[in-house]
Amino acid sequence: MKIRVIAVLYTLIILACGLFLWGRLNKETAFDIDMLELNTKVDEITDKLSSGAARDSLEKEYVCKITFLSDDNYESVNNNFIRKGFSVFDYVEDGVIKGKIAFDARDGEFAAIRKNSKDQLLWTLGIVYFAGIILLAAIWYFYIRPFNKLSGFAASVSKGNLDVPLNMDRHNYFGAFTESFDRMREELKQSAEREAAANRSKKELVAELSHDIKTPVATIKATCEVMEIKYKDPDVQEKVSVIKSKASSVEHLVDNMFKATLDDLDELKVTPREESSLIIIDMLGDLRFYGNVIQKGEIPQCLILVDKLRLEQVIDNIAGNSFKYAGTDLEVEYASDSESIRVILSDRGPGVPEDELAMLTTKFYRGSEATGSGKDGSGLGLYLASRFMEKMSGGLELRNREGGGFTAEIIIPKVK
Repeated sequence: MKIRVIAVLYTLIILACGLFLWGRLNKETAFDIDMLELNTKVDEITDKLSSGAARDSLEKEYVCKITFLSDDNYESVNNNFIRKGFSVFDYVEDGVIKGKIAFDARDGEFAAIRKNSKDQLLWTLGIVYFAGIILLAAIWYFYIRPFNKLSGFAASVSKGNLDVPLNMDRHNYFGAFTESFDRMREELKQSAEREAAANRSKKELVAELSHDIKTPVATIKATCEVMEIKYKDPDVQEKVSVIKSKASSVEHLVDNMFKATLDDLDELKVTPREESSLIIIDMLGDLRFYGNVIQKGEIPQCLILVDKLRLEQVIDNIAGNSFKYAGTDLEVEYASDSESIRVILSDRGPGVPEDELAMLTTKFYRGSEATGSGKDGSGLGLYLASRFMEKMSGGLELRNREGGGFTAEIIIPKVK
């Protein structure tokens, strides 16, 4: 039951008790009359009447009623005194009854007692009521409010909100529970963070393996194409065709896995380290499995700040696209300035429509030349290449080559 409902019920009970007791006080009840005092008053009134005092003045002074035998309405007045319960005394003078002296002591004293009792009742009910309200307020503050706070906190935790702490209050009954609940939240938060880190690590591993598998698979396919041209034996041709078909299936499955993982992961981790620029020569040498690579000039020898694995993926993506869609030799040139070295990869293919250049590094985007070629692709290669170079504080610039072809310029930062 809510505390405000209890407060309303408590108020109604106090009001009901007050009304009942108030009604009881309004009823006339019997009580003891101080007869000695009344007899003393009768003697004083008798003496004053004998001395000639006026009846009216004595009635006001002693709050009484006086009637004489000589009054015409003596009998009716006397009967009225008796009927109303007055205290009636004989007015005797020289041993002879001359009349009656009546006191309405019952009404006067009862009125005083009743007024005093009503005052006491109001004060008592008021004190009891406010004491009860204070008690209910204390119960709400020290017991109900902390429990409601714990309930709200538990609901928040159940929804996965583990960042909002539960302030500890040792002065209420639930102080120890408050501390325990907040420790539970901290443990749940740390557990959730560990789980998220583990899941992310797994996804990064899957994404990295998925992407890295594409390079050897592409090499297998390229080797199969060479063998199809070089060997004309039907049995060899059949086996090469099967290998090429299975490699295409593997490439397609890996591509789907990589795409799904990247959607969930958003991006792969890049960790730049100091490396020699000569590692780029080895990376370019591995491209011979794709096609012919023509190097123009020598790479500047210096220390570069790169993630070796990611840089290799960038070069593989660009070269793979070039050999896949252009089908020409890949030309490599170098440039250098005080901040970076540039590896410029160019082909002699048809290039890319100018209005599509800015979209090439968008996730899942494939240009019209690629989609119309009938060749598989995910639209992730140049997107990842651009993201990787940004993470290495470098860059990737794409443009059409003068005289025909497409150029990708990889900007690699030097170690300062």
